[in-house]
Amino acid sequence: MPGCAGRVERVTDALPFRWRSVAVPVFAPALLFSIGEGAIIPAIPLVADDLGATLAIAGLVAAALTVGELLGNVPSGWLVSRIGERPTMIGAAVLSLAGLAVCVMATAPWMLGIGVLLIGLSAAAYALARHAFLTVTVPLAYRARALSTLGGVYRGGVFIGPFIAAAVIGWAGSAQSAFWIHVVACLATIALLLALPDPGRRTEAGAARTTAGLFRTLRRRRDVLARLGAGAALVGAMRASRQVILPLWAVNLGLDGATTALIIGVAGGVDFALFYVSGHIMDRFGRLWSALPSMIGLGVGHLVLAFTHDVPDAVTWFIVAAIVMSVANGIGSGILMTLGADLADPGDPAPFLGAWRFTGGLGGASAPIVVAAVTGLGSIAVAAGVMGVLGFAGAAILARYVPRYSPHR
Repeated sequence: MPGCAGRVERVTDALPFRWRSVAVPVFAPALLFSIGEGAIIPAIPLVADDLGATLAIAGLVAAALTVGELLGNVPSGWLVSRIGERPTMIGAAVLSLAGLAVCVMATAPWMLGIGVLLIGLSAAAYALARHAFLTVTVPLAYRARALSTLGGVYRGGVFIGPFIAAAVIGWAGSAQSAFWIHVVACLATIALLLALPDPGRRTEAGAARTTAGLFRTLRRRRDVLARLGAGAALVGAMRASRQVILPLWAVNLGLDGATTALIIGVAGGVDFALFYVSGHIMDRFGRLWSALPSMIGLGVGHLVLAFTHDVPDAVTWFIVAAIVMSVANGIGSGILMTLGADLADPGDPAPFLGAWRFTGGLGGASAPIVVAAVTGLGSIAVAAGVMGVLGFAGAAILARYVPRYSPHR
């Protein structure tokens, strides 16, 4: 319904925008959920290692998080349009609790992988609900800043979570204890969502077209999803590779769990500090000015790891690479969400956003598997080099297609 979409966009842009209207109902629950997720990310490979997994298997277990996020994008767009934002997020938190229970009780790597997969499914639904709401309600002039702030909230959780995990692991003496942090975060998220007024709404277009589904949207928008979507997939791949390869690198260097969590937490702080800068760059200069430096920096960070694996100061270079990748990731905060919002139907964004996140998630799900496979066949240094080259390939695709499909307005 193009006419309806046009009316929604004009009304949205005409209304005054106040940050406090989204600060507590939108960003506070997202922060709680992301703190819990940030706490378990560095712990997953360590727990897998404690359960007897090889380095390659530990990488596959860590990859289950992004695989779950990919699979979760399939039903999430339909679910948000059908039942609304808050019920979707509450259900996602409950599903995450189920996955955490499996992780806590895991006695083998495959059990841990199932639990992590369920957590990934829940994270996908939670993230898409927030994304769809901001796409509809935030004026175009503020869109990148709002969505980069949402990305920054996630990064804030990834920054805070590992520090809490380091303290809990140090106190309990077990990396598996980090999962309890996410249990508390999920329970707090549910309580907050029930206490606050529901800011979400179902659009008339969304209610009428929930049966359109992800795959119909994939067919109808296949041109942009195949071209710009390939770049989005590589962005997702580089981000997921960073999340997996840094903890694996720490395991390979023999660092303990608390030290690993501390280094990744500091890197997460650098990442978090740049989220609003990213949004300002996109709103002021255009999407490409954020996307291109981000991909180049992520590629450089992976190559630094690849070429410093056997040097005497390998730990120092590990910290340098982690900081470089964090700066690059911070500069790209919100880029995929902003591009998706630019391309989505303003009247009913959820189906396209589900397709867009699914396309980008293909890269996010594939990258950890590639890292694990190359590590098993060769070495973790070779895996880092392969991902570094893919980062530069992604930068080239974005440079070609972002100006075509999402020109700065």
